[in-house]
Amino acid sequence: MDDELFGELKASIKQVGEIRRGERAPSREFFVESEVKAVRQLTGLSQAKFAKAISVPVGTIQNWEQGRRYPSGPALVLLKLIKKNPELVAQAQELSV
Repeated sequence: MDDELFGELKASIKQVGEIRRGERAPSREFFVESEVKAVRQLTGLSQAKFAKAISVPVGTIQNWEQGRRYPSGPALVLLKLIKKNPELVAQAQELSV
């Protein structure tokens, strides 16, 4: 391993430690498939009903849950909010009726 590559590796390890200690924000976060399913299950909804509630195609939910795709942008923020407060989905459904 050359010195430059080793230096980059050491810097990366230092950054990981800073992120774990809360001293640095991660450059990006991923919602893995098990988390998407867990968030949906918090709401008690099927894939189809959850998809309708958050206005995405059911295939999108299936792709997220099976790890073929990952939510990003507004969808990621929405899932994080639902994780903290699953009742948001029911409240949103009431508004759309």
